[in-house]
Amino acid sequence: MNFNFADILRDTAQRHGERLALVDGDRRLTWSELDVAVDRAAQGFSAAGLVPGYRVILLMANSVDFVTSYLGILRAGLVAVPLNTGLTAREISGVVEHSGARLAVADGDLASKIQGLRTVRAGELEGDAPLLPQLDPETLAVLLYTSGTSGDPRAAMLSHRALAANVKNLSGLGQDRMGPDDIVLGVLPMFHAFGLNAVLGWAVATGAAVVIEPRFDSSHTVDLISSYGVTRLPLAPPALNALLARSDLRDALRTVKVVLTGASTLDRAVADRFEQETEKYVHQGYGLTEASPGVTTTLGEENPKPGSVGRPLPNVEVRIADEQGEDVEGDDPGEILIRGANLFSGYWPDGVDGPDEDGWYRTGDVGFLDADGDLFLVDRLRELIIVSGFNVFPSEVEEVLVGAPGVREAAVIGVPSDETGEAVKAFVVPQTGAAVDPAEVLAYAGTRLARFKCPVEIEVVDHLPHSVTGKVAKGQLRK
Repeated sequence: MNFNFADILRDTAQRHGERLALVDGDRRLTWSELDVAVDRAAQGFSAAGLVPGYRVILLMANSVDFVTSYLGILRAGLVAVPLNTGLTAREISGVVEHSGARLAVADGDLASKIQGLRTVRAGELEGDAPLLPQLDPETLAVLLYTSGTSGDPRAAMLSHRALAANVKNLSGLGQDRMGPDDIVLGVLPMFHAFGLNAVLGWAVATGAAVVIEPRFDSSHTVDLISSYGVTRLPLAPPALNALLARSDLRDALRTVKVVLTGASTLDRAVADRFEQETEKYVHQGYGLTEASPGVTTTLGEENPKPGSVGRPLPNVEVRIADEQGEDVEGDDPGEILIRGANLFSGYWPDGVDGPDEDGWYRTGDVGFLDADGDLFLVDRLRELIIVSGFNVFPSEVEEVLVGAPGVREAAVIGVPSDETGEAVKAFVVPQTGAAVDPAEVLAYAGTRLARFKCPVEIEVVDHLPHSVTGKVAKGQLRK
């Protein structure tokens, strides 16, 4: 049976056509108006000569234009490639080459970051080209980039089937599921899997209105929540800490029914303070780009357990395995393996390192399941640093730092941060006879790395600890 994820929008427009869909500053769109705008965008892409399968880069902040461009790309049978707006021109060039993109849609000054690729603004392409027939559900819909373990660009291939399965799973939750009477804050970046498909995608499927906010601001964002009577508040954990500075927080959040965090580790002490201040329980979820992104959540549980990230979503299986892939006995920790129709199809372009022949995907995360099936995260097998929900691989940062003047060796670790959950700290060893100024190294890195990847602290040391195999002993650095 043919299927396009944008069909979900058409169905919602038929059921809830005159209801509010999007709020973006002074702009308002009903579901019917959004459906028409997406049709117009899709026809513009087709009229520009783009054919199904072509990749289109999206370099845009959260906005109505992001939504219409994204869904228009899908409706035209193209592949959306949403990019972090904080990437540098150098990083974007690497993605353009790796993805083989044919066009970019960018807004404002962001267009200047894109080189060597035709770039347009949202709505600039017009035409009445007929849209092509619907697609096989396994057709590629989205490429979401996450650094590879070597720091090279790596993109998870998300099919129309995977996107749809994720919103179906979310919609299968109990009393905490989203509905057409909900008003959702859309402040999580839509270029991230959480904001793209666990917020926007779920809202499109249910008819919930989305109040769009380009970036989180503890003052303006709270005013939006209060002004529009937001009922659902999906946030990255660091935002909770920022909100606690508001003396009027309880009253400002009086309409909120659900608070949900994900994308990075939640500090339980911060969550406890937030719950005491607001009398709103902070739900947690666990997901990853490769799962489109939902895996587990505490939503729908009557008595969520402190520290747990909840139980598997409907239609998602989770098991804990040892190094050989065998199930771990009891509640001992092991690698988290997942299976479900929401999983990706491997990494671009060849579909490598995806689910195995039995459908199981090794996440690289370590956790355990208790007797009730609740998942607790323990650690990460890979040395990922997660800054505001975005992946930073130390090797990528280290490669840049050793190119800085006077630096002989560098090592990077993640350190706790109230603002971003984790932050990057670097240790650098000077070349013999050289003097290294941390400010100069930071300035050098700032021209070559996105801001969230740059170290917040650079410590100059005489040497780095090494293991017997020559690897930097980062455990000692963390101590």
